[in-house]
Amino acid sequence: MNRVDNISIDSLLARYTVLLIDAYGVLVHTSGALPGAARLIERLNRTPKPYYILTNDASKLPATSAELFQRFGLAIPTDRIITSGSLLADYFARHRLEGSSCVVLGPEDSARYVELAGGKVVAAPDPFEVLVIGDESGYPFLETIDTVLSGLFRIIDSGADVHLVLPNPDLIYPKADQNFGIASGSIALILEAALQRRYPDRPELKFARLGKPHRAIFNEALKRSGTMNMVMIGDQLETDIKGAVEFGLDAVLVNSGVSNADLNAVDPSLLPTYYLDRLNLSRG
Repeated sequence: MNRVDNISIDSLLARYTVLLIDAYGVLVHTSGALPGAARLIERLNRTPKPYYILTNDASKLPATSAELFQRFGLAIPTDRIITSGSLLADYFARHRLEGSSCVVLGPEDSARYVELAGGKVVAAPDPFEVLVIGDESGYPFLETIDTVLSGLFRIIDSGADVHLVLPNPDLIYPKADQNFGIASGSIALILEAALQRRYPDRPELKFARLGKPHRAIFNEALKRSGTMNMVMIGDQLETDIKGAVEFGLDAVLVNSGVSNADLNAVDPSLLPTYYLDRLNLSRG
């Protein structure tokens, strides 16, 4: 039987130098802040305790996210926000994709991430060298997916290479009032299934996944904080918890978002260090 101890926010603040906090499902949903989030951010901002918002969101630049959080009553500085979209710059540099023509699925900020990474944004059905799924919003879904899929088939049939990049691997995300939506990771799965159906001998036709649970976003947090004495607070076992554990960090599962599994039955690789019933803070 897996044993996971309950813990409070106050205990976490006492034990760890840095808090890494997921955004959606922990601090906010699509309509506002979750209970306890405003008090937590206020407390963190009143102390020298470093914290970073580690979010797989690639639909908003950090400044845009900070503005949204502010409207929700969370005064989170822009430099405290680490997004999966910001990881595109390093990916483009490592793969020498600066100047490449890129189709971007997502709103304006998703395209801006690609431009900041050095990509040249084009619109399907124009030929492209890179496909980036930045978000599930910002375009007519079925029409756009059909056009992009047809473009991928033409590129591959011609013998050309194409880079498939997914900053946000999340499959679902929490909305308000216990409602949920599909995220960009689910769109990647659709396209990968279609590619495997047409090209069964090409198993490499997969998206490069950048955000949690993969290491790049945790590396950025380590670079900024300078310490491994960090703890990850998240709501998804497969991204927040798994990513932190594999990086060598302690992890806390909050019950306010996506994951609703029996922790006695989960795979050890998904097991959090602690369980948090809510963002409860004592006065102070």
